[in-house]
Amino acid sequence: MGLATIVAVVTLGLGLTGRLTLYVSPETVWFACAAAALTIIAAIWSCTLPLGAEQEHDHDHGTTDHGTAETDAAASRRRSLGAAATVSGGVIASGVVLAALVLPPASLSAELAMSRAGETTALFAGADDVTLGVADTTTFGVGEWASAFATATRPETYDGAAVTLTGFVTPSDAGGLNLTRMVITHCVIDAQPASLPLASADSQGGYATGQWIEVTGTVRADADGTLRIEPSEVKEIAEPRDPYEY
Repeated sequence: MGLATIVAVVTLGLGLTGRLTLYVSPETVWFACAAAALTIIAAIWSCTLPLGAEQEHDHDHGTTDHGTAETDAAASRRRSLGAAATVSGGVIASGVVLAALVLPPASLSAELAMSRAGETTALFAGADDVTLGVADTTTFGVGEWASAFATATRPETYDGAAVTLTGFVTPSDAGGLNLTRMVITHCVIDAQPASLPLASADSQGGYATGQWIEVTGTVRADADGTLRIEPSEVKEIAEPRDPYEY
């Protein structure tokens, strides 16, 4: 309970400072903070229980030696299983608490994004919605554009669309650069990378993998239907306060 309380306090601290979105989506911050508050309340309530009160139910009121022996054996097994569960849970919880206290809040790395690349082809069902034959791209982020690039049946619809997008640099299989952003649904466990190829981005200067950049440019459709972003301006920026898309 003490370890859970520490995690709850850390969670509330991250929520109050706005850094909990490094781990969960904004829509679930309230749930995580509410669960943390309930954990603290439960911890305080547990302190009001008399020590040893939970053992009173283990006493047997039988009178026979045979019944007493069986009861003692069952109680011994329960104690052994309880001790094993306590030790296992304590080790795991201690590791989680230690990591929460020692490691600073940080976003997912570019290396993790590269390792997860290709796990999901189309990130978002519905990101390529078309109204009256014209795609509305005004609100598209890197995730929506990545889905459109992967699934568009009429790539010429997007040709000439102006974009201003933010993400970090990852290398592409073709030897160029990708603009990448991690997209999460609920929390960082389900995070998936969304990447967009940058045409001639290397001519804008060298960028290290993981460097955050802001790209202004135009979407171009090649003759084979492949979509790419043709940058007109690329500038280095600091990592945004909220590094994910949702």
